[in-house]
Amino acid sequence: MAYTAADVKNLRERTGAGMMDCKKALDETNGDLEAAVDALRAKGLAAAAKKSSRTAAEGLVGVAVSGTKGVAVEVNSETDFVAKNDQFQDFVRKTTEVALGVSGDDVDALKAAAYPDGGTVADKLTNNVATIGENQQVRRLKTVEVSQGLVVPYMHNAAAPNLGKIGVLVALESEAPAAALEALGKQIAMHIAAAFPLALNADDLDADLLARERKIAEEKAAESGKPEAVQAKMVDGAIAKYAKENALLSQVFVMDNKTPIQQVVDQAGKDAGAKIVLKDYVRFQLGEGIEKEVSDFAAEVAAAVAG
Repeated sequence: MAYTAADVKNLRERTGAGMMDCKKALDETNGDLEAAVDALRAKGLAAAAKKSSRTAAEGLVGVAVSGTKGVAVEVNSETDFVAKNDQFQDFVRKTTEVALGVSGDDVDALKAAAYPDGGTVADKLTNNVATIGENQQVRRLKTVEVSQGLVVPYMHNAAAPNLGKIGVLVALESEAPAAALEALGKQIAMHIAAAFPLALNADDLDADLLARERKIAEEKAAESGKPEAVQAKMVDGAIAKYAKENALLSQVFVMDNKTPIQQVVDQAGKDAGAKIVLKDYVRFQLGEGIEKEVSDFAAEVAAAVAG
């Protein structure tokens, strides 16, 4: 057996499939977790792919904006208890502000940057680990910027001002009044937090991800038993639907459930008397892609695997 109880638990969390279905999928894929996810989805046993975005680490996401530039930073801790610590929150807030002055999205460059209280960000991080008594790390950062217009920040369920578990930045390029851009940016940011787009537009979607979706669609089409020409159309339709649902500009606005985001932006520009371009965005959800350690639930999973 090439997998563990932790793998079964992780597969359940990512797909929402039943324990035995997950165990069978891992058996069939010799423990390959990603292949097992695809196998479950192809069989219609997995829930929406968005479940893979579930939080898998503790800590905080910070956002900061200065003029036409904004940055989001994720700092991880071992427990949520530390994430509520004033010292840790102060570190995340100040580190995010420091990130505004860092060129590019290089974590090492951020850690080497000067910290407001003296030393570097890395020095302060080391001190935090020593004084708080729990491992912490600066995981990632992303910057967005416009030549004119506004970068609008949004924090979903904020733990403190500009700190929380889902941080969003919306970069709007325009000569429109700041008030109009602020209002539009907040609405789009709330949509992004809820809808979890994977790219700004369809052309920006990851090629490997699209290839993976195509393979899954092909397997589903093959199971239909329909002629090859019909299967090809089914696959193309599935990929087009996937791109439309996962590219921000073509997603349906969550606030009215009918208008594509691109049309929302265009209408806001007409109302403001100046064209508005949604240039870029950031959506950081705490712990994306990081596995938590196995909890007490592992005993139940282990028993199923052993059986």
